[in-house]
Amino acid sequence: MGGGDSGTGSIVQKKRPDSKPAQLSLLAPFSWCLYDWANSAFSTLVVTFVFAAYFTQSVAETPIVGTALWGRTVSLAALIVALSSPVLGAIADKTGSRKPWLGGFTAISVLAASMLWFIEPSPSYALLALFLVGLGVVAFDLAAVFYNALLPALAPPNKIGRLSGWGWGAGYAGGLVCLLIALLGLVRTDAPWFGLDVDRAEHVRATMLLVAVWFGIFSVPIFLYTPDPGRAGRPIGMAIRCGLRELFSTLRNVRRHRNIAKFLVARMLYTDGLNTLFSFAGIYAAGTFGMTVSEIIRFGIVLNVTAGLGAAAFAWIDDWIGSKKTVLISLVCLIIFGGALLLVESKTLFWLLGSAIGIFVGPVQAASRSFMARLAPKDMETEMFGLFAFSGKATAFLGPFLVSTVTLQFASQRLGMATILCLFVAGLLVLLTVAYPTTQSRSGP
Repeated sequence: MGGGDSGTGSIVQKKRPDSKPAQLSLLAPFSWCLYDWANSAFSTLVVTFVFAAYFTQSVAETPIVGTALWGRTVSLAALIVALSSPVLGAIADKTGSRKPWLGGFTAISVLAASMLWFIEPSPSYALLALFLVGLGVVAFDLAAVFYNALLPALAPPNKIGRLSGWGWGAGYAGGLVCLLIALLGLVRTDAPWFGLDVDRAEHVRATMLLVAVWFGIFSVPIFLYTPDPGRAGRPIGMAIRCGLRELFSTLRNVRRHRNIAKFLVARMLYTDGLNTLFSFAGIYAAGTFGMTVSEIIRFGIVLNVTAGLGAAAFAWIDDWIGSKKTVLISLVCLIIFGGALLLVESKTLFWLLGSAIGIFVGPVQAASRSFMARLAPKDMETEMFGLFAFSGKATAFLGPFLVSTVTLQFASQRLGMATILCLFVAGLLVLLTVAYPTTQSRSGP
């Protein structure tokens, strides 16, 4: 799995100016993809479906207040990630190591998820719940900076799209399996595992322990089998000084990377829409269509199936027609199906249109990652993926803020969710101005 040549059983690492080509076992890209399988449990069950709906429906005073509080928390977490990710990425490039950072932030995410078990269905637990969710989201997103920075060394340029897409596909598959376990063993059953007390929502809260175990166990292989391409780096103090100096130099001389800058602006806009969609999908389903937690989980299962199939299928298309066209096609489809979704009243149509949206969510994410891997200058991958994370979070407070504000102002979740389409359209228009790199260059000036 993951960008290898089936006839050789190995994958050739890209040539770098200071090193000879090296052979990577297929276990390296497989373990890299498995991390997507692992961390999807957090994003799927905590951020998007189960805990988000549980918080607004059972912990917060009212669903409307819960929606607003959830939006403010996600916005604050996004702001913290936006400010810290470019700095940490630049520092990591100078220390020469990515996996220690990846391990630290992964551990924080796992711990935060496990602590959500203690959140009982009472407004008195709302503040603690929001703190733990915010902490977990920040650590989750910062871990992704260092995870993504491992991608360019795992596949040649003409196969990066495939590996990135397969990773996203593995993530959706992992989210699907974890949701199935939560549904069949804990939520939708008359006798939840371990004799959990339904009246105290222990069967729902236990899904957070499932997330922690899942994330922790399946993230281990990347630390054992996926190489860290960073060379021996500087001591941490010197790395901080040099990393910050180089980051500020990059920002001052942005004209040298103007094509990358335009891509990051485009991604900043449409990813803000995607992040907001993820954060409020379960809340919207519960508040507007009256879906229960078990119904939301079933919808999440269907959505993960279509999203996983879309990510896997478009992985080949990415390498065939290019990352830019892949993202553009997916955004157009998201705008069309998303607009229809906000107009329907039928729960059946909500299911059908939501499932269709899932097909194009994965390709937007996977192709954006492979686009950045192709654009990033050599030996600046982590810094560039730090800016990549920044682009996904710099205005990420805006989407949740708009949704929560419009929802409160007009007492309508439909109008609040409609602001997401504006972000998709704006991102698409900016992306049209970005030049696609040649296979010989990854600098994208």
